[in-house]
Parts: sequence; structure tokens; C-alpha cells
Amino acid sequence: QVQLVESGGGLVQAGGSLRLSCVISGSMFSLNLMRWYRQAPGKERELVAAINSGGTTTYAEALKGRFTISRDNANNKVYLQINSLKPEDTAVYYCNARSTNLMNFWGQGTQVTVSS
Repeated sequence: QVQLVESGGGLVQAGGSLRLSCVISGSMFSLNLMRWYRQAPGKERELVAAINSGGTTTYAEALKGRFTISRDNANNKVYLQINSLKPEDTAVYYCNARSTNLMNFWGQGTQVTVSS
């Protein structure tokens, strides 16, 4: 099993920045993809960014430029840096891990609220 714990969310004014963290523990040897998703009130969960075991990153087209995903393999962490926050970024942000046999693991989420 894999456990994911997110942190770093909070209330921030528009234009500010946040860095979300995801700590990974458990059976990590089979993980090959880490992703951040978000879910705004009344909306479906959407993919924000992904990073594979080789360090290649991908982003949702509409979010390119303000979001940066990175990983610290030595400390089993994945980060999401969000700059120039907008009220529409308000959502619960979830860390996701996918294994080589396509199992998905989720964290409990961290709330990001952006005030205008």
C-alpha cells in the first residue's frame, strides 16, 4: 500500500503563491507517475500536473505557466508550486500516485482558498 499526505494549502490573496507538498510512504517501488489534481466546489476533479519517474512533467493546457510540479526523490516528496493565484484556483488539491500496474492512490487533499 501507498500513503499520501498533502499539506501547504490555506487562505491566500489573489496574486499570492503557495507550495503544496505531498509526502509519500509505503510501498513506493512500483510508482511511476505522480500527479496533482484539484476539485472545485460543484465541479469534477481535474488534472493539474504530472511528473514521471524520469522527471518529465506535463501540465493541463489551461494552467501552464503558473503551476510547477517537482519531486524530491531523496525525501519521498512531490511539490506543486502555484504562482499568481486567482480566485478560480480555489479548490481541494489532491496528490495521486500511479503504480506500474495502474493502481491509483490518493491523499486526503488540502484546501486552497484564494480571496479576491
